[in-house]
Amino acid sequence: MSDEAMVWIEGGTFTMGSERHYPEEAPVRRVTVDGFWIDPVAVTNRQFKRFVAKTGYVTVAERSLDPSQYPGADPELLKPGGLVFRKPPGRVDLRDYRHWWAYVPGANWRHPLGPGSSIQGLDDHPVVQMAFEDALAYARWAGKELPTEAEWEFAARGGLDGADYPWGDALMPGGKALANFWQGEFPWQNLAPGGRFGTVAVRSYPPNGYGLYEVVGNVWEWTLDWFATHGALADCCLEANPKGGTEQSSYDPAMPHIRIPRKVLKGGSFLCAYNYCRRYRPAARIPQMVDSATCHQGFRCVRRS
Repeated sequence: MSDEAMVWIEGGTFTMGSERHYPEEAPVRRVTVDGFWIDPVAVTNRQFKRFVAKTGYVTVAERSLDPSQYPGADPELLKPGGLVFRKPPGRVDLRDYRHWWAYVPGANWRHPLGPGSSIQGLDDHPVVQMAFEDALAYARWAGKELPTEAEWEFAARGGLDGADYPWGDALMPGGKALANFWQGEFPWQNLAPGGRFGTVAVRSYPPNGYGLYEVVGNVWEWTLDWFATHGALADCCLEANPKGGTEQSSYDPAMPHIRIPRKVLKGGSFLCAYNYCRRYRPAARIPQMVDSATCHQGFRCVRRS
């Protein structure tokens, strides 16, 4: 993608975070970013295909796994692959993601839903099954970088400071969906028009006020920031480290035996639903292990002035 195709975001100060939804988004705080260029859309299969053809790059999901990093893991799962969504036949316990997520050997960017799936005809869809290293490798090859969490959120808001969504405070103004998110009761009831499931082509929905497309819904997007719960940090620490976290602080405390750091993902995906994971908002954020690839995870790039 050329410089001319990128969108210039004038720097400024904005209200980052939210105190109306999930605790990891708080506290609301004023943050200043410098101006930068950003891709108007997520990196597509066509673009990533060109990168691989030029460089021979092999993604994390296509490489062998190191058993020492996954103590106690089933050896059958220590094969190259990625996480894939599987729709259950009916209501399930939403506290257990294993009802709809499965690690599928052979799932990767070429086969996002596992062996037998393909990206044929999906050149303009966002590339998925991207681990952090994959996104970073592409960005560097393209002469770009990944956005910080603050840059990403500032751009995604499109100038609507403090609004819940890039278009305002109503999820579906006039009953119309303005992003690709789950419609119906997650994870079993799909009420999307025509039974649509999965990613849509970039530029399928109207852009935000800065001319950026699908900043919420469709695919989660990687940022540079190590994950931290901002509410647990003192104001002085936030000022000293505006990214909010370090590699050490990003480890998942629920899995102390697995020391894989986590970065911040932003924007939600086609799997976000009103009854589960209402994270199709600029303020929303989740942690993701840097080695994890999933069928709803991509990225877009920036270039700083």
